Amino acid sequence: MEKNTICLWYEKDAEDAARFYADTFPNSSVGKATRAPGDYPDGNEGDVLVVEFTVLGIPCIGLNGGPHFKQSEAFSFQIATEDQAETDRYWNAIVGNGGQTSDCGWCKDKWGVSWQITPRILMETLTQGGAPAKRAFDAMMTMKKIDVAAIEAAVRG
Repeated sequence: MEKNTICLWYEKDAEDAARFYADTFPNSSVGKATRAPGDYPDGNEGDVLVVEFTVLGIPCIGLNGGPHFKQSEAFSFQIATEDQAETDRYWNAIVGNGGQTSDCGWCKDKWGVSWQITPRILMETLTQGGAPAKRAFDAMMTMKKIDVAAIEAAVRG
């Protein structure tokens, strides 16, 4: 176990979520699943209680804790993409697997975990500031999935 690990609460499908992330993102994998040694309020002895997994090199654990706590946008994975093809691949994988679209490059997977699929050109431009950043920001505010060509056009003015 890593010294610092992100723990995500799932109702009951942490292992399915971990497999999806491992299949979707490079440098991702599913590790050990720990089974409950006895019955608990939202599960039974032998059910997967915790699953270790990695998303793009970030260690995580999924806890099957029942319906008591829900995911929110207060936590999200921010995935920096290189181009439209990579942006499309991740966005479409998440949304196409029962997820939901949101605004400004955000989406949720079917387990409620929020993702920001963010092309590097957008973040680099926003960081630089000035008029190009304002134009890129204004363009982004009208989008669901980020359109890299539209961001590049906004940067150029």
